[in-house]
Amino acid sequence: MKKILKNDQVVVIAGKDKGRRGSVTEVTSNGKVLVQGVNLAKKHQKGNPNAGIPGGIIEKEMPLEVSNVMLVNPSIDKGDRVGFKVLDDGKKVRYFKSNGEVVS
Repeated sequence: MKKILKNDQVVVIAGKDKGRRGSVTEVTSNGKVLVQGVNLAKKHQKGNPNAGIPGGIIEKEMPLEVSNVMLVNPSIDKGDRVGFKVLDDGKKVRYFKSNGEVVS
């Protein structure tokens, strides 16, 4: 089980976009995450008239290291560390380290 999953709300804790928040759109297998609207880079794209793709400069989301983002705890509205614990029924869940709440 991973500490950060798709559709989690995260805050960037390091880098040029430090402090920005967004939703995780993709988690790659090599320990990187794509966050919506964060870490944008300009890409020069060649047009393809057959596919209907216009040419020009587009902004593209680039992956961030998972160690540079932190899950947002909605009860305190800040980034929080995440741990794992096994409930009484044997289910493994993620929880916030600051207050012990289970991540929904």
